[in-house]
Amino acid sequence: MKRLAGHGAGAVLVAVPLGLALAGPLLAGEPAARSASFTLGAGHPLGTDFVGRDVLRQVLLGGRSVVLVALAATALAYLVALPLGLISALTHRRWLEELLMRPLDVVLAVPSLLMILLVATAFPPGASGVVLLVALVSVPDAARIVRAAAAEAASGPAVEALRMQGESWWRIAVGHVGRSALRTLAADAGTRLTGALHMVATAAFLGIGVASDASDWAVMVDRNRPGLLIQPWAVVVPALLVVALTVGANLLVDASTQNRPPHRKPRRP
Repeated sequence: MKRLAGHGAGAVLVAVPLGLALAGPLLAGEPAARSASFTLGAGHPLGTDFVGRDVLRQVLLGGRSVVLVALAATALAYLVALPLGLISALTHRRWLEELLMRPLDVVLAVPSLLMILLVATAFPPGASGVVLLVALVSVPDAARIVRAAAAEAASGPAVEALRMQGESWWRIAVGHVGRSALRTLAADAGTRLTGALHMVATAAFLGIGVASDASDWAVMVDRNRPGLLIQPWAVVVPALLVVALTVGANLLVDASTQNRPPHRKPRRP
């Protein structure tokens, strides 16, 4: 029952912001004439923002640049971190492990905000640049998690037996070691998505890859803060959508990785 409740609550919380990110631009319609800043009513269900645009339309348009960029950055980070972590866990060559992991430790030593500022100059502006930037910042930590999760299985007798049988590295790494670390990686994926959302929002706050008046949930929260007490919906609604996606993703992961209770056969009378 607890697992079902976690799955249900997580699915609902994830479905709302994800659905708005995918279908919102199709429902936004044509832009209306601008009104006064931070007003309520007058044909605007959620009021107007700091430049007089309809907040509801901005909410429908602003999810794609946050949600899809964070999802793409998380997927790209694992696409790079998985082979790095698995190779490091399975190799018997110390020099190869040092060659793979020590540069990642150097990147980890640099604060993520400073890394964003330094690397942003090397990437082109736009969503693709933010995806590459967030993925680059996320790879070192994700690779260390993969290596730590796979280390125990990689040093076990099953791996030695598979090597003696002449199994390919791909089958050993993915078929056995990767599957044994799947639960840990699934739990880390929720945290990694949360971190990606935070970094995407930080990049938007700093104006990296996103215009200062763009239709973006993170930009809406930042730019509409001066009118929070006058017209709160311009800040509260996009902030709640980001929080819902973060909490929902973690609820789904937690519910999926919980141990199932053992099945007991009923006693015969």
